[in-house]
Amino acid sequence: MRVLGAWLHCAWLPAALGLVALAAMPARADERVIVTLGDSLTAGLGVAADEAYPALLQARLQREGLPYRVVNAGVSGDTTAGGRRRLDWVLRAHPEIVIVALGANDGLRGLPVPAMRDNLVAIVERLRGAGVRVLLAGMRLPPNYGAAYTREFADAFAAVARRTSVAFLPFLLAGVAGEPALNQPDGIHPNAAGQRVVADTLWRALQPLLGKHQARAPAPVPKRPTMPAGHGRSPENGPQASEIMAVLLGTRGALLGLRFLG
Repeated sequence: MRVLGAWLHCAWLPAALGLVALAAMPARADERVIVTLGDSLTAGLGVAADEAYPALLQARLQREGLPYRVVNAGVSGDTTAGGRRRLDWVLRAHPEIVIVALGANDGLRGLPVPAMRDNLVAIVERLRGAGVRVLLAGMRLPPNYGAAYTREFADAFAAVARRTSVAFLPFLLAGVAGEPALNQPDGIHPNAAGQRVVADTLWRALQPLLGKHQARAPAPVPKRPTMPAGHGRSPENGPQASEIMAVLLGTRGALLGLRFLG
């Protein structure tokens, strides 16, 4: 029991440190923040830091010239209840967009779907109340959890999206789940190739939320003013204006936590 207790403590310690780091990194006034609020699928359990989908989204945003910093707020083993408790920490980053990718562990634990649904509604409403745009990512369960439960579980995400009128991605792991070549040996967590598929799927859903915040060209330099004829002085150079967009690499909370066993 002492060994198990020590293992659990060590497993959750990185998660706690990640939350502290998130709180210590408030957004600059001139930067935009996207937070990925999730579990081990978001934290990138089993893959390198730059292979997890939040880091891949950051790289894509940078290539597109979009000034966003992606903050990985994935915590291994987290449930919707845990994510709900972490909202104060998330909001300290002053996010413009939050991707909510929670619920997988609720389902794997067989927790009541109404409780999960209520937690998701509370999360979305709290974020929207703070002026945050939300992308809700749905999850599905393998059929061995029973037809009734798996159907109720999957339908809950769509119900939350309808009730709160937020952007909705029906299945975070679309094209990845059940594909051995895209998953780690546990059959649950995407490998590096699978994470790339997840990032591509999320990118398509995320683009409409970026809205008017597209890559902007530098502002033109004003023309040098023309002096009246006969004026004896040389005109001073007119002011030059340029627009600088900073693309800041987000940090990934490499959070190794609990893995639920059958």
